Amino acid sequence: MNKKKLYSSNKILKELIETLESKSPNSLISTEMVSDLKRVYKELDDLNEAIDYKKICDELYDGIYISDGEGKTLYVNQSYSKITGLPAELVLNKYVSDLMEEGLFKNAITPDIIKTKKSINAMAEIRTGVKVLISGTPIFDDDGNVKKVVVINRDMSDLLAIQEKLVSSQNEIEHLRSLQISNNLVGNSEEIQTLISMIHQVANLDVTVLITGETGTGKEVVSNVIYSNSNRKGKPFIKVNCAAIPASLLEAELFGYEAGSFTGASSKGKIGMFELADKGTLLLDEIGEMPLELQSKLLRIIQEKEVIRVGGTKSIKFDVRILAATNCNLFELVKKGKFREDLYYRLNVFPISIPPLRERTSDIEILVKHFFDIYNSKYKKQVVLDYKVFDLFKTYTWPGNIRELRNIIERMVIISDKYRNIHVSLAMKLLNIPTLSTEKLSDELSLKEIVAKVEKETIEKALMEYGSTRKAASVLKISQSSVVKKAQKLGIQISD
Repeated sequence: MNKKKLYSSNKILKELIETLESKSPNSLISTEMVSDLKRVYKELDDLNEAIDYKKICDELYDGIYISDGEGKTLYVNQSYSKITGLPAELVLNKYVSDLMEEGLFKNAITPDIIKTKKSINAMAEIRTGVKVLISGTPIFDDDGNVKKVVVINRDMSDLLAIQEKLVSSQNEIEHLRSLQISNNLVGNSEEIQTLISMIHQVANLDVTVLITGETGTGKEVVSNVIYSNSNRKGKPFIKVNCAAIPASLLEAELFGYEAGSFTGASSKGKIGMFELADKGTLLLDEIGEMPLELQSKLLRIIQEKEVIRVGGTKSIKFDVRILAATNCNLFELVKKGKFREDLYYRLNVFPISIPPLRERTSDIEILVKHFFDIYNSKYKKQVVLDYKVFDLFKTYTWPGNIRELRNIIERMVIISDKYRNIHVSLAMKLLNIPTLSTEKLSDELSLKEIVAKVEKETIEKALMEYGSTRKAASVLKISQSSVVKKAQKLGIQISD
């Protein structure tokens, strides 16, 4: 019987009951008949309500499975059949245990719910291979016995697909971040890949980073990349060169000052760099040049995360991520008493050391081509290098590192004709490497031999004039260990 016919029958039955009650209210037959008719009416009304509930259940996204206290299937909604692929007629009026023997269910929870009288949540797999999340609940009668078991089935396919998309999106984001970092840090060497990996590790962590490296290696570039890939991106990024500001003014610049706090101070006072960088990032460049007396104040401010302006008394809270950079060996400065040990360890939470260009010569060719693309485009030229120049570049020590290489390439493009092919002689001249005669270049020595000869003569001259590897290294703008290694390689006797 459909719902429309059921409603019509109920309406007729209700009218009949009202008629009997009004015409023969005291008749025993009428009373018994009316009572029976009312019972039938209630059953039809309950059935009508059940049809409403069934219609509601069929509209639900989740599957519904209901059994009696013996595990016999009483009802499944349309979503259940859709999720599991099992038609209602395949499971209705069958016991769960029989369905499991038939292989339709792999790990049904209804028997366990009946046995334990407790709700159970589990993952299950239907015969069709569909994975579902199942949540079963017992319904008790007045005596505490399990009368019904209601199990809700939720298809996990959509959720698993969303999870896969999420993982894929996260991988894509990581890939894009990697491309962004790689675009700023040019090179394929193992050293540069290690550097990129370290930046990935720390960029999103709100910790202090100490960036070290020789002049021109790209410390500021690394700090920019860390900031651009951090969760503080878009917030203030304040850079302070501790070596460029006079020691007498550095404290006021960093911490700010109140009006009239010292001679020459602004009548309005001034906000300090820590306050300007609030919620963002502060780069303390050339931190090794900071005066010793100021280092203790810096340490306190970093630890307490509050600053007091020069001439003021009020503590000002701030939330700043600290990046520090230096071309000095801070540990050596600590041993010499020129840098506070406690500040060194406070800054050295995550150290990143950028290798000099001479230690990653495999990147020189890609860097040269990268810079030529930039400056040929900028100056509207098509200047190229003779292949022998690459050999020269790979044997040169590059005391100025990437900055020196970039400047040399820009200079080459500026002074060259539009389509010039730059030869070794010009490159040596720009690098201040003494050139030998044309006869020797063509008849006797290879390019490597020329560079080695010039390098040997230069190091010998520096050692002779300055008397020690340390002083020679300072003049040549390379490390002392590099002087020693090159002297040993070139057969130069070292007196010290």
